[in-house]
Amino acid sequence: MRLLVSVIDVAEALQAAEGGAHIVDAKNPREGSLGANFPRVIKQIRMAMPERVEVSATIGDLPNLPGTASLAALGAALSGAQYVKAGLFGVRTVPETLNLMKEICKAVKDYDANVKVIAAGYADYKEIRSVNPLDLPAVAYGAGADGVMVDIKLKDRGGLFDSMSDEELKEFVDRAHEHRLIAALAGSLHHQVVGKVHQLGADVIGVRKAVCVQDDRSKAGISKTAVSSLIDSMKTCDADGYDITRV
Repeated sequence: MRLLVSVIDVAEALQAAEGGAHIVDAKNPREGSLGANFPRVIKQIRMAMPERVEVSATIGDLPNLPGTASLAALGAALSGAQYVKAGLFGVRTVPETLNLMKEICKAVKDYDANVKVIAAGYADYKEIRSVNPLDLPAVAYGAGADGVMVDIKLKDRGGLFDSMSDEELKEFVDRAHEHRLIAALAGSLHHQVVGKVHQLGADVIGVRKAVCVQDDRSKAGISKTAVSSLIDSMKTCDADGYDITRV
């Protein structure tokens, strides 16, 4: 399992990298759960990261506007993101989701086939009336994406495990792996659930609040000590064969 830490700038990215994060994810929490950061920030982060640390970028809690989404995706790739993460907020049906993801994948893969595209859904999909995350693995596979993530949109109302059951999340991960996709879990996760995420078989655990100073995801910065502590927790989850190179 690998650790993805969402960051808002170079300073936070450096703290995450020094703490041992495997992926830093350029995000702008002021624009939403999967709010998009600026191209210049993505470029700065990519230039500052050591080779071992990969760079991801969210492109927003997207409306059902394939042209807008594909242009944003291309912008993230051009800015240096190795993972482009699309928040599927404004799609309501599987056909809508498939169409949006196809255009995103085409825009990114035509530019650089090595850039990975991640379809990100929301565990609280019923409240926000978006697509069911359990439908995403088949959609991502059909669109030519590389992975799927489930996150939380309404972060002030609880975390991932408050909106989806262990059984549903295991099914999400299993469906992703059946399609040979990366499976990532995120959404106000904390140290105490690292073992559970590991047991569910996720390839990536995504965090921000858990490694922020005073657990403040919006105003406080990333703490390398907190990142390092989380890495240690991940290592102790599976003393028999923990492997950070799985993905």
